[in-house]
Amino acid sequence: MTTEPAAAEQQLLPGVRYRTETRQRLVPHTVNGKTLMIEEDYEAMVPVPPRDWDQTVTTAVTIAAAVMVAVAVVWSVASIGDLLARAVIAPIAYLAAGAFAIAWVSCMALEWLARYDADRATGPRKAGTWALVLDMAVVATHGYVEEALYVGLAGAAVSAVAKKMWTVVMRHQSRPLPARTRAWLIQEEAEISARLALASRTRHLARIEGQAAVYAPAQALEAAPQDTARDTPGQLSPTVLSAVRAIRTTVPGLSHDDVLDHLDTLGLDYDPDAVLVVLDNQDNGQDKRDSRSEGPLPSIAPAGQSVTDSVRTALSSGVRDKDKVVSYVHQIHGTGVPRSTIVRTFNRELAS
Repeated sequence: MTTEPAAAEQQLLPGVRYRTETRQRLVPHTVNGKTLMIEEDYEAMVPVPPRDWDQTVTTAVTIAAAVMVAVAVVWSVASIGDLLARAVIAPIAYLAAGAFAIAWVSCMALEWLARYDADRATGPRKAGTWALVLDMAVVATHGYVEEALYVGLAGAAVSAVAKKMWTVVMRHQSRPLPARTRAWLIQEEAEISARLALASRTRHLARIEGQAAVYAPAQALEAAPQDTARDTPGQLSPTVLSAVRAIRTTVPGLSHDDVLDHLDTLGLDYDPDAVLVVLDNQDNGQDKRDSRSEGPLPSIAPAGQSVTDSVRTALSSGVRDKDKVVSYVHQIHGTGVPRSTIVRTFNRELAS
């Protein structure tokens, strides 16, 4: 463990300014024979670096340039706004006048951001120059209209001086990069931009896939023969059967409950027990016939009573054991009803 000497123990160099700084250190402390490291405050004399006059001057010049730009913007807005106010109301005139100054100021900001890439900085520099010339021309026009051309020229010169001053400051603070370093930076930015673009397009494709999960089954229904009759218990109409097949084809891997949710979204009237049987048969590889030649499914329950009704009857009688409910449903509807269908219906009804 290293410790620093206290302020009184430090050797101070002559001619160097110091300031007192409170620091912390770990020291051993023993109580009842047990030693622990505790934190202790102490004062240390820290050398004060000399003032960086170069940085101070640079900061002062940058502030002066920013103030000049602000003055030029205010003058331009006031002059151009007064000129435009001859044709429109004052608020709109001064709002439009701000566009002239904002244009070349924004270009200067873009030029600053591209200071490490001379090629990218060329575009904002040229655009800013043209925007400044247009701003100066309108300011001079205002002076001519007011029969004080010398005032207009002086106001235009304010913008020119501010722009030139800011350009000088940017060139002073910019640091040109070596050719290889600049090429490396451009390639690195291109790779990062490519990843950002790929992430954006991936999110876009995910949205398209979500839309396809809803609209593709609907389009399949429009092409299928329409059957407005309601499904009888244990049977599916061709319309609902086509919708089930379209949903499973469009979005593979959906759970049975998700398929039922899609059917609800499409606004179809169906028997959920019969749909679950079809889905179980598809999962077991038993549904391999062409849906165009397949007729309604054979009845799987007595007329007027579905598997859901039988499960509800068992639950209303106080039966909560899953195996007893499965046995009860098999006694009524036969062992042809898959256990998974009964269990799924049992869980759904129990949770509702």
